[in-house]
Amino acid sequence: MNIKVCGLTQLKQLQQLDALNVAFAGLIFHKDSPRYVVGKIAKDELKDADFDLKKVGVFVNADYDEIMQMIDDYGLDVVQLHGDETPELCEELSDEVEVIKAFSISDKITSIDDMIVDYDDVCDYYLFDTASKDGKVGGTGEKFDWKLVKKSKIEKPFFLSGGISLDDLELIKSFKHPDYYGIDVNSRFEKSPGIKDMALLLQLRQGIK
Repeated sequence: MNIKVCGLTQLKQLQQLDALNVAFAGLIFHKDSPRYVVGKIAKDELKDADFDLKKVGVFVNADYDEIMQMIDDYGLDVVQLHGDETPELCEELSDEVEVIKAFSISDKITSIDDMIVDYDDVCDYYLFDTASKDGKVGGTGEKFDWKLVKKSKIEKPFFLSGGISLDDLELIKSFKHPDYYGIDVNSRFEKSPGIKDMALLLQLRQGIK
């Protein structure tokens, strides 16, 4: 079971996550996010850091040149596309870096397979998050109905996201799907936006071993 912790804003906390064997750390490059990382972690410090974890840049409807600049500036290993990015952009980026395509799941969604079909050949992972009722992207702190994922084919490694907390340990461990790759956590493991509660993350890491 892989853990992705999203919304990091401190280099020290990335180092701590690396020591916990967390597999992915998300760094948000969307200016409207309270966890916007630019100006909070120095480019060179992050680029030169020797981590086993993968540094994931999270973008929302950014263009190719902007994303590639951040990959170069911060030494990103993976990009997560959390907006309305086209399959063409995913394919273009996948020549340079691993790509996670995120999908926001609302109550109106009846088929995940229909949502992802055009992206099957152009990204490395999927991430399924809860759609926000106010139109904002991610960070809702709420879960969608995971049964929708369970009945989907998918056929690509995917992360479950949206409102996951320590209270969901049994749900996380009992969920079954052949392509279930990991979980993505954020707001339920924070002291404040961008500042993680490392004690809670340690409990999570120990709880799903």
